[in-house]
Amino acid sequence: MSTLVGIVGQSGSGKSTSIETLNPKETVIINVSNKPLPFRGWKSNYVAKKLSEGGNYAVTDSAATIITALEYISKSRPEIKHIVIDDSQYLMSFEFMAKAKEKGYDKFTNIAKNTFDVLNVARNLRDDLIVFSLYHEEEVSDNFAKRRKIKTIGKLLDDKITLEGLFTIVLFTEVVTGEDNNTNYYFSTQTDGSSTAKSPKGMFEEKLIPNDLKVVAESINSYYQ
Repeated sequence: MSTLVGIVGQSGSGKSTSIETLNPKETVIINVSNKPLPFRGWKSNYVAKKLSEGGNYAVTDSAATIITALEYISKSRPEIKHIVIDDSQYLMSFEFMAKAKEKGYDKFTNIAKNTFDVLNVARNLRDDLIVFSLYHEEEVSDNFAKRRKIKTIGKLLDDKITLEGLFTIVLFTEVVTGEDNNTNYYFSTQTDGSSTAKSPKGMFEEKLIPNDLKVVAESINSYYQ
């Protein structure tokens, strides 16, 4: 069974930048929103050609296509150790917009099923694979308190699927301005009650860790192996 990791945060808070430290020879990026990656040299390191021809970068917002890619990597690309699904929330929002004129609630069931199917496949791949699924966050009211969670297309979908429940590890971005006025970017590994962050006991030594997916992957591999 592969390891499924949720990375959650506001736009500009360091989610996609955290990909930079991963080894491109061991990584495949699936870009759902088709936006440029925010670090130098990514186009030379991530090549958009068929996975069967050695490519490590793909653009698609199709759940079925992503599932096919995940299964192919698991079976036929043993050198790949990390898969990143960037801007995963757009799987939901793009499908919702495509079906905006449809009446009734069946479309929410279909969107929930497609989202579930991708994550269910992602967590049942080869044992040595880590799948990072990156999401924007939203703030909701929970018993009159504010809580940060994975952004979806609303309550009608949340009633059908709780995305965080499919993950063992959910890390939230934290942006901290130091005394020197420098901006520092972190991941929160445990909740303080204001988010849905979580990780297995003892996997990470600190509550705040660098927003670095290589560091996250090394901690996961050390913990389980």
